[in-house]
Parts: sequence; structure tokens; C-alpha cells
Amino acid sequence: MKHIFLLEDDETLARGIAMALEGPERTVQGAGTLQQAEICLMEKRFDLLILDLNLPDGNGLTLLRQLRQRGDAVPVILLTANDLELDEVTGLEAGADDYITKPFSLAVLRARVNAQLRRGTPPAAGALVLGPFVFNFDRMEFHCHGKAVELSKTEQKLLRVLVENRGHTMPRALLVDRVWTDGAEFVEENALSVTVKRLRGKLEEDPSKPEYLKTVYGIGYTWAVGP
Repeated sequence: MKHIFLLEDDETLARGIAMALEGPERTVQGAGTLQQAEICLMEKRFDLLILDLNLPDGNGLTLLRQLRQRGDAVPVILLTANDLELDEVTGLEAGADDYITKPFSLAVLRARVNAQLRRGTPPAAGALVLGPFVFNFDRMEFHCHGKAVELSKTEQKLLRVLVENRGHTMPRALLVDRVWTDGAEFVEENALSVTVKRLRGKLEEDPSKPEYLKTVYGIGYTWAVGP
């Protein structure tokens, strides 16, 4: 059963959307204000959120930013009358997975919802969710913003050491010792730097300004994503 949350202050529109989306394997729960939404989201976990922006007590972007700041990767569709390109860019940069402007086709909405629910399938047992990432080291499956990422065995080893010790600076010598444990007598001096560079290229939005795999100059590296 999939559970959808709808934040929409227009009661007639909200009822229409709920009727279009509900089914034997899908429920829709609604709210008309930010305050009501915050209470609902504290009480229950949803598979998808559909958020209006212009609400009686604020803006749906506020709720979206709060969710992303605390590392909640639940899929979010923004459904709004704000149809300027800048509005869409702002919504997507705030962490939305999709942006639909009013008026809209219910058939298109259903298709977009189906697409997000497919992407938003809960992580498999053993998966570690960190911000936009889902890492499953046992299955060797890695995702960034919902997209699969292929990592070499060495990259996986390094990533695992860093995320298992997230928040702590790992000295270069310790990382080399932990990652290159295959009995090799000699590891090239720049092997760690090269592996870090490759990981950043696959996981960072801007590898030249890493947000997650950070360098602690003179010491080593740290993974900065909580919890």
C-alpha cells in the first residue's frame, strides 16, 4: 500500500485530486495548511508528498526545505499556480522532484505520481540513507538523488570507511591501511587522492566544491553527511 500526502488549501481541488489518485493499493491524506501538514508528517510516514506553494499560513517551500535539511529524501511534487521559470527553478533547487503548474491534466498528474512512486520505493534492508544518498554496501547498490551510481571495489571500500565514521576526520595513512588491505606491498602515493577524486566525480554535484566528501588539510578526509 502506497500512502500519498496532499497539501492543498482548495478543498474542491483537493477532493478531485484525491479521487483521481486513490485506489486499492493507494491512499491519499490531505491537509490545507502548513501547520496541519507538519502535524500529519510527524504522525505518519508517506511514500510521496504533493505540496501546494501558496497557503493560508505560509509557503509549501518552507516545508520542503525543512524536510531536505533534516535529510528526508521522500519524493515531493510541487503543484502550484506559480508558472514562471524562476518559480520552477527555485522549487527544484529547494529539493522538489517534480513541478506541475495549474491548471493541469489529472492524467498527467497520475503519470507523474506513478513515476515518483516507482523511484521512491523504500530502500532495501541494510541500506543507509544519508541526505540525497542511499548506500547498500552488502548488495553493492548505490544511489544519488534516486539515480544508480556504479562504484569500483576500491571506491566502495573508501566510501564505506568514510560513511561509517562520518563526522570524524580519517587520517590519510589510516584510510590507506583500511582500503588497500589486499596484501599489496606497495600503494602508489597518490592512490588515495585519485580514488577520492573519482568518488567526488560520481557523488558530488560540483566535485571542485565538495559538500560531502571533504578534505581536512594536513590530516585526511571526512564524510560530512549526517545523521
